[in-house]
Amino acid sequence: MLLQELNWNEVDKLSRDLPVLVPVAALEQHGGHLPVFTDSMLLGEVVRRVELSLGKRILTTPLMWWGNSHHHMDFPGTLSASPRLYLDLLNDLTENLLTHGFKRIVFLNGHGGNSTPGKQAIFEVRQRQRSRKDLLLLFATYWDSASPNAGRADLVQSQMGHACEWETSMIMRIAPQLVKDISKLEEVPFGFAFEPAYRGWITKDRTVPGHIGSPQHASVEKGEYLFQTFTAGVIKFLEQVEAWDGHSWEMP
Repeated sequence: MLLQELNWNEVDKLSRDLPVLVPVAALEQHGGHLPVFTDSMLLGEVVRRVELSLGKRILTTPLMWWGNSHHHMDFPGTLSASPRLYLDLLNDLTENLLTHGFKRIVFLNGHGGNSTPGKQAIFEVRQRQRSRKDLLLLFATYWDSASPNAGRADLVQSQMGHACEWETSMIMRIAPQLVKDISKLEEVPFGFAFEPAYRGWITKDRTVPGHIGSPQHASVEKGEYLFQTFTAGVIKFLEQVEAWDGHSWEMP
């Protein structure tokens, strides 16, 4: 069910054990070949497919496109909420849903920069709600739900990058008219050195053209395969949320 299509009386009649899916993404640069709305478009398509499959078994909120993208601000077109503001947004969204009685809240993420503040936000909410034993507050990123390489040998990358083979393939699948020429693009390595330390960075520390990975190997066929694989993984994950007994969590 889509929250935006319900009236308040219909919402009030819903079971408070219903999993609530909150999609969060971004609007930021994606190299010279993909649109700035890439993350939101891709997550929106995954959520659309999940919604078609699960229907009334989940309640889905509108996608929040404003993400934490300050590391991309050197590239025009990026719109970003600062980390602390983003934390407050997710905190308040969670508290809104708790106020209405919902107990199983899942943020489904489509942008890597949202991960750290997203996890921190639900951690903070849990501390404030520490006396409750009935809450399941989760933050998950859709591409962590599956391992695409296991089912397709021609994928060059083994992980999600940025405006990469995977993202480029998926945009080619749903909006090919928005993809510019990729034939002359070169690979930008994933590695970032400085291990075992974590370096504070901005995107231009890692890439000049704005992409990371191998977009030149993208294809429409790979895009459909990736959508199917990630959608299946998210559905499986949400079924676990639905089946949660209030205590154990066992992934099959």
